[in-house]
Amino acid sequence: MAIQTSKANGILTIEFDRVERKNAITSAMYQTMADTINAAESDTEVRAILFTGKPEIFTAGNDLLDFAMTTAANDGVAFTDRPVIQFMQALFNSTKPVVAAVNGAAIGIGTTMLMHCDLVYAADNAKFSVPFAALGLCPEFGSSMLLPAFGGHARAAEKLMLGEAFSAQEAYDMGLISKLLPADQVLAHAQAQAAKLVALPAESIRQTKRLMKAGREALKAHIDVESAQFGAMLTGPEAKEAFTAFFEKRKPDFTKFA
Repeated sequence: MAIQTSKANGILTIEFDRVERKNAITSAMYQTMADTINAAESDTEVRAILFTGKPEIFTAGNDLLDFAMTTAANDGVAFTDRPVIQFMQALFNSTKPVVAAVNGAAIGIGTTMLMHCDLVYAADNAKFSVPFAALGLCPEFGSSMLLPAFGGHARAAEKLMLGEAFSAQEAYDMGLISKLLPADQVLAHAQAQAAKLVALPAESIRQTKRLMKAGREALKAHIDVESAQFGAMLTGPEAKEAFTAFFEKRKPDFTKFA
């Protein structure tokens, strides 16, 4: 299984477990996570959700081969109906507190999803990136609104336009991370924090989360615009050049596009 799930002591753990492919996420993995989060909404035994990867890596983001094949196979199907969107919608709509434990790299959606978590703990040597522009795409799932809100326009532009990787310290300074820890302490700390949430009044936590996300309707509207643009660009010439270059192991040439 590329996604491992377990439930114990009120904590639902969702683990990326595809280390041979750097925990790159396939369509099937997105569907598993979406179904798991949605099922947790009505499960009174689940009082907190914890995302984690492996000590080497959180996730490399989308499995580009699977992503390209899914795009081709779903020609004519709305991008918003794909499992990746179902996963992000499930995460966005979850009323349960969500904790993330990040070791290694969090690339693409691996960084985007953290913006929708409540508590994020990362190794002090972790790396983050949102390289969508380099793939001929645009930001996804609210990141073009949330990242500037975290760190300001200029710093967000470096990440979203240039796709430059950034350190755990910079992610912490921007407010994307709750706390930095030595790599071997991240998961245990995240589990301990999740256990604290479990012990607190569930309704108090739900309402606190709801109130903290008071601007979610504006964010949801922005996400709808982003998703439509992302879906349109996915079959555009620049994305095709980026994906072709990736599989041909060459540098893409975007100069031929106006």
